[in-house]
Amino acid sequence: MRHRPITHLRHVGLAVPGYRRAVEFYRGLWGLEVVAEDSGVAFLGTPADPEQYVLRLRQDDRKRLDLIAFAARSAADVDLLAGRLGRAGVRLEREPGPLDTPGGGHGLRFFDLDGRLVEVSAGVAGRPFRELEERESIPRRLSHVVLNSTDVVATKAFYERHLGFLLSDWLAEQICFLRSGPEHHVLAISRGPHASLNHVSFELRGLEEYMRGSGRLMRAGHRPLWGPGRHGPGDNTFTYFADPAGNVMEYTTELARIEDDEAWRPRRFGTTPEELDQWGTAGLLTDAMIPAMYNDPDEGLWRPSPV
Repeated sequence: MRHRPITHLRHVGLAVPGYRRAVEFYRGLWGLEVVAEDSGVAFLGTPADPEQYVLRLRQDDRKRLDLIAFAARSAADVDLLAGRLGRAGVRLEREPGPLDTPGGGHGLRFFDLDGRLVEVSAGVAGRPFRELEERESIPRRLSHVVLNSTDVVATKAFYERHLGFLLSDWLAEQICFLRSGPEHHVLAISRGPHASLNHVSFELRGLEEYMRGSGRLMRAGHRPLWGPGRHGPGDNTFTYFADPAGNVMEYTTELARIEDDEAWRPRRFGTTPEELDQWGTAGLLTDAMIPAMYNDPDEGLWRPSPV
């Protein structure tokens, strides 16, 4: 039986120039709230999620993906994972131990095949949360993260082998969608010219809230890179925007669920306009979206995060 320690995606950490502008974007427009801040590091959460925070911003002269953090079922799973990774020759950046970030917990850090820093933790204290109200157009939770890799098949195999992810679907030979639970994907690997962050996606309460959130960004002068629309793989809605640092962020809702792993057979979608956008409202992939989703080469590869 494959070891499947991961339950969900906890948070994504980004280093950004123009730190204050980025904090105000995510707090003032994107709809997150600052739950803690100290010495050029801001932890942003949503009142609808018991996770302490879903996005971490750190001041730096250069942007990078600091880390991706996943939740494990137990501290024992974290320790078991560390042993498995060590025996497989995966480079650990931090042995299992107490975490000093909000909520504490027990975690480890390691580098994936492309040199990205990954954290896996358990026992992180939750915080009070509530259900969002109708028409309250702020993120309900972190939905998924998409990474660019020059070798999609090898990077996919790394996450399947070491973290127990399951393949949900393919988009041509370009993107594979991976799940750790019933959500269609919490992680996707996209073919790119270099290793980098493709985009981070935040789930809203429903269609009404998704459209209102997208409209809020548009009214503030943030033209969508692509969307609104509805994807084929995952059947989720999408509107993509660029944040102040040039990272791509997505509003989404209604991501498909896979309840029976044994019965599910991964599908292969094409790149026709109908498969990329079922509604036909987003138009073709724009000249702005393609370079934006490739992003700049990640300068944080194989380097620990300062926080």
